[in-house]
Amino acid sequence: MSNRDRFSFRLYVADNAPNSSRAIANLTHFCHAYLPDQHDIEVVDVLKEPRRGLAEGIILTPTLIKLTPLPVRRIIGILSDTQVLRDALGLELLHE
Repeated sequence: MSNRDRFSFRLYVADNAPNSSRAIANLTHFCHAYLPDQHDIEVVDVLKEPRRGLAEGIILTPTLIKLTPLPVRRIIGILSDTQVLRDALGLELLHE
C-alpha cells in the first residue's frame, strides 16, 4: 500500500476524560480490525494544545478527523458503532 492509500487519523480528546479514553480505545481496535498496517493515528489533547483544536475548529471532544485518503471526514463521539464508523469514513466496501 502506498502512502497515498494509507489512512491518517487525528483524534482530538480532552485529557483522560472517560469519553476520550473510550474513543482512543475504540479507534485503535477499529484500525487493527479493518485497517491493519494501513493507518496512522495522532491523538491531540485540546487541554494541552488548545490552539491546535481552535485552528481545526474543534468545539466538541472526542472528534476524529480522517485526513487521508481524501475526502477529509469528521466524526464526533466515542466511535463505538463499527458500522456507523465504517460508513462515515467511507469504508463501507472494506471486508465485504
